[in-house]
Amino acid sequence: MTTSNALNILLAVALVFVCARLYYATTPAFATFDAVDSDSDETVRDFHEGHTLPEAPAKPASASDFALAALGADASALPVPKADAVTTATPSAKKEEPAPTVDEFKPFDVKREFADNPFDIFTGKGMLLCAGDREKSNAMTIGWGGLGTLWGRNDAVTVYVAEKRHTKLFMDKAAYFTVMAFDKEKQANILDYMGRNSGRDGDKAAALGLHLAYTERGTPYYEEAEMVLECEMMYSAPFDPAGMRDVPQKLYSNFPAGVHTMYIGRIVSALHRP
Repeated sequence: MTTSNALNILLAVALVFVCARLYYATTPAFATFDAVDSDSDETVRDFHEGHTLPEAPAKPASASDFALAALGADASALPVPKADAVTTATPSAKKEEPAPTVDEFKPFDVKREFADNPFDIFTGKGMLLCAGDREKSNAMTIGWGGLGTLWGRNDAVTVYVAEKRHTKLFMDKAAYFTVMAFDKEKQANILDYMGRNSGRDGDKAAALGLHLAYTERGTPYYEEAEMVLECEMMYSAPFDPAGMRDVPQKLYSNFPAGVHTMYIGRIVSALHRP
């Protein structure tokens, strides 16, 4: 081989080598490789196999991405922690309190709205009479009474209390008193107990679980009543035995509680549960 031929061969090899270098330097696969630190074993294997490195998913760069890039690690190849699910608590609707099962007392006009029969309202178990003040009071069952017109008034209430009844002490001093009715479920028990027991021996209202309340005038009554008639005292006097005829004479001949006193009042306020 002549010297000129050998020189031509060397020049050809050198030209091929230079072209190869230029080709490799401009190929995307190897340009991507050159941009990443080759100390990673995964990156070296991808280079030898001729694979392009996976592109990181498009997302805003975070501070951790910049830190990883500075260290030469591919952030897209690392596991991305899942963000904790944020649960927004929906405030539950506020439950409304059930309406009271017992209606509140409301005033009513006895001359227009009184619906009971005045001839039988005191019959059967009767009604409850209460007198006293905020310091002390007493109540008793009454089976005698009347509603009607007297002295030009059509709001008169008449009740009767025997001489030896504890309630008489309160009625004799009272400027006002109340007459009460109860619903059928409570009436029998309340009126039976109030009629058989005396306030001298204990607090009858407390024994029955009744709750005292007072009108604007300070007249006592019980919250559990169905109807309350507040009366202003107009007149009181005991029956005169001299004026008695057959019926009262027969009754008082064997009546240990003594002769009754008649108390007449006029209704000044009336409450009921409609």
